[in-house]
Amino acid sequence: MSLLRKILYPFSILYGEITSARNKMYDRGVLKSTKFEIPVIVVGNLSVGGTGKSPQIEYLIRLLKDDYKVAVLSRGYKRTSKGFIIANEAATVESIGDEPLQFYTKFKNQITVAVDADRVKGIKKLCEHVDPDVILLDDAFQHRKVEAGLNILLTPYDNLYTDDKMLPTGDLREKVKGASRAQVI
Repeated sequence: MSLLRKILYPFSILYGEITSARNKMYDRGVLKSTKFEIPVIVVGNLSVGGTGKSPQIEYLIRLLKDDYKVAVLSRGYKRTSKGFIIANEAATVESIGDEPLQFYTKFKNQITVAVDADRVKGIKKLCEHVDPDVILLDDAFQHRKVEAGLNILLTPYDNLYTDDKMLPTGDLREKVKGASRAQVI
């Protein structure tokens, strides 16, 4: 562990307590999650960085697209636009983000790709405009405003989340206990 991460350890404790308090508020119903009639599948992780979320989303797309009307909703990291956008031929990294553009480019005539930082609003808009059979949420494990029908938690086999520490000392976004929300790890 680097010297800087050791110095930041007290902030890791504070961050861990804040995220735990937030999760407890969702668990106890103080903060509300929205449940949708449509199946919502979340793919995410406990740590920052790459764990294969995009390849997992692509796997699910391939698995579902022939039998179901699939929509992928992402926050749209690295985009400069705001609000709800459905990907189209004019889409760029600036308008929808790099990973949503990747999904759109690979599967453009087979699925719908949309972005919205407000996942609840994004799901409602997708249901209104596209009426999908299933929605895949990319990198949304900590986004508790949406109650997923299935939570898939990814972790690299050679760097398990169980061996990590909270940010900024480690790479965890929330405590290891958060994995208990996942139905698939």
